[in-house]
Amino acid sequence: MRIIFAGTPEFAAQALAAVVDAGHEVPWVLTQPDRPAGRGMASQASPVKKLALSHGLSVLQPPTLRDPEVQSLLREAQAEVMVVAAYGLILPQAVLDLPRRGCLNIHASLLPRWRGAAPIQRALLAGDGETGVCIMQMEAGLDTGPVLARATTSIEAGDTAGSLHDRLASMGAALLLRTLANWPAEAIPQPDAGVTYAAKVEKREAAVDWRRSADELHAQIRAFNPFPGAHALFLGKPLKIWTARPVPGEGVPGTVLTAGRDGIVVACGRGALCVTELQQAGGKRLPVGQFLAGHPLTAGDLFESATG
Repeated sequence: MRIIFAGTPEFAAQALAAVVDAGHEVPWVLTQPDRPAGRGMASQASPVKKLALSHGLSVLQPPTLRDPEVQSLLREAQAEVMVVAAYGLILPQAVLDLPRRGCLNIHASLLPRWRGAAPIQRALLAGDGETGVCIMQMEAGLDTGPVLARATTSIEAGDTAGSLHDRLASMGAALLLRTLANWPAEAIPQPDAGVTYAAKVEKREAAVDWRRSADELHAQIRAFNPFPGAHALFLGKPLKIWTARPVPGEGVPGTVLTAGRDGIVVACGRGALCVTELQQAGGKRLPVGQFLAGHPLTAGDLFESATG
């Protein structure tokens, strides 16, 4: 097919790679403008742009799709379909109407659950037992269109937002190719029941409050790994907590109950959390044994709750 592709992060780059490798023609790739990133805050291209350029594809990076000149370029491409994956810009109706067969979206949830910007993180925070990807026919509403195909996966106890992202990105790319190959497919309207919204992740949400239960904090740590990283305070200094698991224990929230190579057990509002990987500000992510070699902790020491 002749496909316009719109996406920005690595999740979308995997889908674009699949589209190109399958032999589809891609006259335009749309992605977000380059952004400053990293310690030096140098301008960096998105993963989708980097992949597109490596394949010699033409790239557009408009700040908005309401620009008549941009719409004219897309119209002239005469695409059969537009594929959208984590693009980050709203498609106005004029753009939705351009491709002959419409616009398809790869969404990382089992719609109608977790419509919106951060479905992977919200599924983990909510303690969902499964998630998946949907190929949806786009319409004006926020992730409200009928679903052409879906695939599910269990959320395992060790899953983080990072591991789940990688699995869903691979599943989404494969599901997109099957959907394109079986076109036209039946589009099933989303039910009214079970609608939830996945709001964009705010950094303040990653602040650890030890008064919460160990299960809640475990979900928080998994949901914000790798970004923005759940964080607490120790001796007044910020500390990121990358991996942990709930364990039995009780005490004043934030109090270290035991500390050893197997983990630092910290009392929570209900239960305790065994922390196994940490990172001090400006340092590296370290397994607990290496961390304790440079930061000796003993029972009775206190982790403080972060404020945002």
